Amino acid sequence: MSRLAWFLTRWSSSACCLWLLSVGGRQAGVAAVQAAACSRWGAPSDQSLSQDGDVIIGGIFNLHYRPSPVEKDFIKLPHYEPCTGLDLESLKNMYAMTFAVEEINRNSTLLPGVKLGYSIADGCSRYPWALQVALSLIGGDTRRCARPVPLLIGASSSTTGIVLSRILGPLSVPIISYMASCPCLSDRAKFPNFFRTIPSDIYQARAMARLAIRFHWTWIGAVIVNNDYGHLAVQVFQEEIQGKGVCLEFIETVHRETIRGDARRTALTIQASSARVILIFCWYTDTKNIFLELAKRNVTGRQFLASEAWSTSDDLLQDVRISKVASGVLGVAIKSSQIPGFETYLRYLHPVHRPHDGFLREFWENEFGCSPEEKPFSLQRASLPPCGGNESLVGIQHSFTDTSTLRVAYNVYLAVYAAAHALHSLISCPNMNTSICSSPNHIKSLELLQQLNKVKVTTPEGEMFYFQGADIPAKYDLINWQNTPDGHLKLVLVGRVNGFDVHLNESAIQWSTGSSQVPVSVCTESCRPGTRMATRRGEPVCCFDCILCAEGEISNKTGSAHCGRCPSEFWSNDDRTACIPRQLDFLSFNETLGITLTTAAMSGATVTTAVFVVFVYYRQTPMVRANNAELSFLLLLSLKLCFLCSLVFIGRPSVWNCRFQQAAFGISFVLCISCLLVKTMVVLAVFRSARPGAEALMKWFGPGQQRGSVFVFTCVQIIICAVWLSLSPPVPQQDLGFQGSRVTLKCAMASVLGFSLVLGYIGLLACTCLLLAFLARKLPDNFNEAKLIAFSMLIFCAVWVAFVPAYVSSPGKYVVAVEIFAILASSYGLLLCIFAPKCFIILLRPEKNTKKCLMAR
Repeated sequence: MSRLAWFLTRWSSSACCLWLLSVGGRQAGVAAVQAAACSRWGAPSDQSLSQDGDVIIGGIFNLHYRPSPVEKDFIKLPHYEPCTGLDLESLKNMYAMTFAVEEINRNSTLLPGVKLGYSIADGCSRYPWALQVALSLIGGDTRRCARPVPLLIGASSSTTGIVLSRILGPLSVPIISYMASCPCLSDRAKFPNFFRTIPSDIYQARAMARLAIRFHWTWIGAVIVNNDYGHLAVQVFQEEIQGKGVCLEFIETVHRETIRGDARRTALTIQASSARVILIFCWYTDTKNIFLELAKRNVTGRQFLASEAWSTSDDLLQDVRISKVASGVLGVAIKSSQIPGFETYLRYLHPVHRPHDGFLREFWENEFGCSPEEKPFSLQRASLPPCGGNESLVGIQHSFTDTSTLRVAYNVYLAVYAAAHALHSLISCPNMNTSICSSPNHIKSLELLQQLNKVKVTTPEGEMFYFQGADIPAKYDLINWQNTPDGHLKLVLVGRVNGFDVHLNESAIQWSTGSSQVPVSVCTESCRPGTRMATRRGEPVCCFDCILCAEGEISNKTGSAHCGRCPSEFWSNDDRTACIPRQLDFLSFNETLGITLTTAAMSGATVTTAVFVVFVYYRQTPMVRANNAELSFLLLLSLKLCFLCSLVFIGRPSVWNCRFQQAAFGISFVLCISCLLVKTMVVLAVFRSARPGAEALMKWFGPGQQRGSVFVFTCVQIIICAVWLSLSPPVPQQDLGFQGSRVTLKCAMASVLGFSLVLGYIGLLACTCLLLAFLARKLPDNFNEAKLIAFSMLIFCAVWVAFVPAYVSSPGKYVVAVEIFAILASSYGLLLCIFAPKCFIILLRPEKNTKKCLMAR
């Protein structure tokens, strides 16, 4: 950007025009800059492609490339050499845009009644020409009677993106790039009108760092190109590996202008290095020169990590000269996707159907060696014979029609759809007054820019696409270069990158060693964070022995000489790399276990309430009346309290919570067992009173005596709880645990005796009830409730016998979970065993709900 600014100030006419453009003189400023550009920068290619419509979107693609691979300083040259050489990949990207536009026009829901058009120009990989054609598009080209476009899809490089965004920013013209990946373009303060459908380079650099950490490559070399792409990438890489036991042995920088000499120097460095893993952030042409130099010196066995700039280059994959050196490359690539129908669209392209498409005409001449017109359209192609008409892309294998792994073309496709959805929102303006909706013929760039920030699209693959500022959610492919029988290399997908998460299928990787064994790249044993360094005399700083820090001690730097002790309220993490606060742990309502137990408790309370309603509704039936209706209702109430008291155990323990939970538990269960005990005693008394001379026995078991007995049994538990909680109640307490890394907040039993008395009294009543019910199980009534009570008390006792060892051996918060489980299990056992058979007869077998059936022997 600094070179462009210096260039513009050198020619005052262009600088003045840009100043006019920035202060708002759109048409005048654009025209002036175009005029200055034409006079100072030379004339770019007149070839273009357009389709008329109600709304026109602009596109800039580098469809041609310079004949020389060396970048020349355009400031020192009055004119450029002609732009030649049709780039097939860029051509495919351009047709991805035209295909998307035509697909949108066929869509009845997106932009209904509005025809979308396009105006596409060739930037020719030259920053000034890209700027010139951009200004021509947004200002309208009077030579082609083209209308101004409100949005540009372009910027195939970060430098072009910076130039266009800075120049067009004052006009609020949105730019959606499909290839500009510099992290600097994420700055919305500097580039408010810039968007992109390719992730920022920060994600691929961090993904590579995580690969190095994952495979324990602690001794790495790096080769970078001398621009922002290389320097920012290695900077992010170094930030990510800092303190994680990975060291860079060297960083070699190559320059595009002196690549041959730099490639030789880099190859010698790699050959002499002990690092077996080499990270390369360069353009594919630079990487090819390095590989050729390595092949000359027969330097093999190096594992290369590839950036997306060269990881999918066919030029490298098909070159057998470097296949031995480059085998096993592991790299990050732009996510591959599919565009339904795009392959058919490409195969049926034909100059006869697109007479105004000069790019297709040029492609046809290059591929078939003939002119699709009767008269050649250019003097350069005058020697070409006319085509016979049988030439077609249908049925032939060609890289141009290969859509199996679309990467940049899919980014272009997404960019067009993002623009279409923004236009749709702007034109349809839902929930707005239709009188202020934008007309397709009067789209304002600022309004379109605002709508782009709100775009949310579902892609053909079912993923959500939206802009986070300038960026999209980062997704990459992880690819591996593997050998084929013919000596070439092929791409194999071995993983994915989603944001900062790396998902890798290690078993599918073919390493540079030719085996499935992960290459080792260490200087003896590299010391990672969490260990302390034991230096070796005379060895390099990154070559030393490592001793693991003790628990409670950490080292958070690579090659730390000492392990520091954590403060008392902190503890070392598992890797011994950081002191972290001791985690407070208790059973909460938000975690899965807490939610499950809460659901079980509420379900039990609900079922109990439902049974209560059934008994109230059928209270005059023999089934309810024969089984002591009053005690049944009291039993149901106590069961509901048992279910609900378990909720008191969940949540952060407090002073009153700790006191209330055990008291609620103890009193609820005593009330429940008391009802069952009295019921059992009444059953026995009834049958005893039926014997001669025992009629007076029932006077001790009348309704008043039954209520009094339940009250007395419950009061004993209340007295025990009151004395216990007044003298030595449970209190919240932090338990550091065995390892000291977690703090369990629990209700500590200050008096084990008090808790034992509560449980012991419940156990005493339960055992008594079980014994009496067992004795009464064979009494002669057809529906003897003592059988149900005996079975339910057997389950109750089994649960609480198993509870004691489980409670003692459970760690941390699971102590509380065990107690809650015991409460719920015993409550469900009582509820189902006693009331399920009764509800079955009441609701489903009403013919058995008679006194005769109940009293039958």
